[in-house]
Amino acid sequence: MSAPHSNSLRDSQKAAREIILINPKFEVVIQRAGFCTLGINKGKRRARESNFAALASSILSQQLSTKAAATIIDRVEELSGGVLQANKIAELNLRQLRSAGCSNAKARSITELARATVNRDLPMSSLHRLTDEEIMGHLLPLFGIGRWTVEMFLMFQLGRHDIWPVGDLGVRRGWEKIHRMRTEIEPYTLEKLGAKYSPYRSHVAWYCWRALEVL
Repeated sequence: MSAPHSNSLRDSQKAAREIILINPKFEVVIQRAGFCTLGINKGKRRARESNFAALASSILSQQLSTKAAATIIDRVEELSGGVLQANKIAELNLRQLRSAGCSNAKARSITELARATVNRDLPMSSLHRLTDEEIMGHLLPLFGIGRWTVEMFLMFQLGRHDIWPVGDLGVRRGWEKIHRMRTEIEPYTLEKLGAKYSPYRSHVAWYCWRALEVL
């Protein structure tokens, strides 16, 4: 069971040392990319972006380019009073969200997320106090929220150390590049290979992403 974590530069340095001891092939990535920044200064970030806003942004960004996603998020923020607020979005109708560029599925997803938050069916403001498994249990049943969305939320919003998003294509391609693989690795295979890096699998994933940039 994974419990909530905070991160610091010292934590990242310790994680990097442990990862290199387990697998020296990560050393060159760490040297070039620097230490993992997941979770560092999360207090400041949490103050400017709520848990709801982070999840809603992730939903709106799915399968879109960065530019297209930013445009839609900006439009929905305007409808929501300048920031993504659950109480405002819960009152919006499909036509309004469609006019902002949301697909029917995304409009339904963020509306149901907003209503679950407003009705307190979902402990949105206190998710950071729950374990990874408990958060998965709350979020995965909601329409339009899959495992990848929750994993990104756990890593980037809550700064959790031990998330292993093997369903992410970038993580797999980065792993292949680090290990100079000539064939594509399957998620279930990478799931098993990642077990020995616990409790620092989020850091390993971060270095896999960076490998695509620095190797």
